[in-house]
Amino acid sequence: MTAAADFGSVLDRWGLADASVSPLGRGLINQTYLVEGAQGRFVLQKLSPIFDPAIHNNIVAVTEHLARKGVASPRLVQADEGGWWVDTRDQGERGGIWRLQTALEGVGFEVLEGAGQARVAGEFVGRWHGALRDLDHEFEALRVGVHDTPRHLARLREAVEEGRGHRLHDAVAPLAEAILEGAESLPAIPASVRPRPSHGDLKINNLLFTGEGEAAQALALIDLDTVAPMTLAYELGDAWRSWCNRAGEDEAQARFDLEIFAASWAGWSKGWGDAGGGALDAEERRSLLAGPEWISLELAARFAADALFESYFGWDAARFPGRGEHNLHRARGQWSLHEAVLASRPARADLLG
Repeated sequence: MTAAADFGSVLDRWGLADASVSPLGRGLINQTYLVEGAQGRFVLQKLSPIFDPAIHNNIVAVTEHLARKGVASPRLVQADEGGWWVDTRDQGERGGIWRLQTALEGVGFEVLEGAGQARVAGEFVGRWHGALRDLDHEFEALRVGVHDTPRHLARLREAVEEGRGHRLHDAVAPLAEAILEGAESLPAIPASVRPRPSHGDLKINNLLFTGEGEAAQALALIDLDTVAPMTLAYELGDAWRSWCNRAGEDEAQARFDLEIFAASWAGWSKGWGDAGGGALDAEERRSLLAGPEWISLELAARFAADALFESYFGWDAARFPGRGEHNLHRARGQWSLHEAVLASRPARADLLG
């Protein structure tokens, strides 16, 4: 535990000066802490500078709409002056954009435990998507280049070209070449497929469950910084990239689990239908086949580029000598996953109908 005083005046803005604070989770982007005091348990986060604080208006719109539909989610807590965040960027290195959220009593997983849990997870996500199908909100401060694969591939080319003197260049260059060649053979996702209100980062550790074991129910989706309009091909493609890789995101050799894919798709279809979502048209349904192929390739490209730029993703100093080494390890893992996803294309096509 850390004294709340170590966070300066931030917690005072929520009347939590006497609370205790401890690090929470292993997120790569935001700094996250559990706050415990007489008022209850909360989650305090220092927002990464990659996000505009106006994203909190999106989060409020989404969580209020979900609440009206009976779908649980963490809720932002207003600070003393009524704002959804506190700005301490004028306080030097420890300053930043801070927010407080309600803490949900749930259990997270880095890897799905089996097909039963995958079906439960898929059903919750389908219900979440269905609940937001009629959301009327103009999303603000959307991140530039999200799932803009050509942009990420161009940055990978730039990294290889500019990073010739980097200690990892000789290791990254052949992987980058394979990624760039692989992109040329993938089927495009049609521009006519409409975007829907989406979470934007459906890796499995962003889903809370009521407990451990396949009998547990899904409780909520967390980490809502990325809520935005997005095609289901990218939204579910990212989910399948995370959920079906039983080795986990931080392993160099991946495996795409078709049983998990089938169970999660069946669950999603049920949740979507139960929430009143209509049938997907043929083009949108077909786009789901290419989704995990593009997503796994795109993330491999992003990790490979940052292995040389060393400027974006966080890293584990206990396991790797540098940010670049950790990102190269991740890039190899995502490329391994991409190859496994491609090999599963005929089976996935049958399952998607």
